[in-house]
Amino acid sequence: MEIDPFIFRLSIFILSIFIGYYVVWSVTPSLHTPLMSVTNAISSVIIVGAIIAALAGDVEKIFETSNIFGFLAIILAAVNIFGGFLVTQRMLQMYKKKKK
Repeated sequence: MEIDPFIFRLSIFILSIFIGYYVVWSVTPSLHTPLMSVTNAISSVIIVGAIIAALAGDVEKIFETSNIFGFLAIILAAVNIFGGFLVTQRMLQMYKKKKK
């Protein structure tokens, strides 16, 4: 009996959601800022691939599935990067000494 490739990939995706949730929430606060910096770096690599996917193909067929998903990936990765920078700055502000 052969497993459908879609079901196989979907189960890996669902397992990665649970693993990611438990990994991120078990990180101590002192390690949270370096972790956010790493995820920002990963998201910047995702944006490069998304730009390639969004610009792939012919000019006449601009609304193909790969182009649309590439554009959505650019938007989501950009939100992730900018949100990550905001969270990182906020975390760094917590470690600064308050001026009296």
